[in-house]
Amino acid sequence: MTVEAQCIARIAGGLLVLLCAERGDSEKEADALLAKLLGYRVFADAEGKMNLNLSQMQGGLLLVPQFTLAADTRSGTRPSFTPAAAPAEANRLFDYTLSRARTLHQFVESGRFGADMQVALVNDGPVTFWLQVSPAKAA
Repeated sequence: MTVEAQCIARIAGGLLVLLCAERGDSEKEADALLAKLLGYRVFADAEGKMNLNLSQMQGGLLLVPQFTLAADTRSGTRPSFTPAAAPAEANRLFDYTLSRARTLHQFVESGRFGADMQVALVNDGPVTFWLQVSPAKAA
């Protein structure tokens, strides 16, 4: 991943995660999503079955802030970003998730919030998943 022609992050095998915070998200959702990311069994075992998680295969985790994933595209020809968390809150949650990830996993790299990033990906498979954690409902 490059920003202003400088490589700022790189992993070998592992997960490239485009991470988005939506309105109502909190540390609770960030923790739940991170646990799911680290435990999700999407890597091949000796028999070629998806049985290994990121920690078991000692893969890299590249977290990329990507608010456009919150775009509402249900109507019209222009996306609405109303569902996205406000920039300051989204940045705070991204930093929180990154810090927690670095505490829980050995190989963690990240993009830069708000930067014009050029992200290169070799999608081995291709295997792509959308993981989402819904905000907790008010009691």
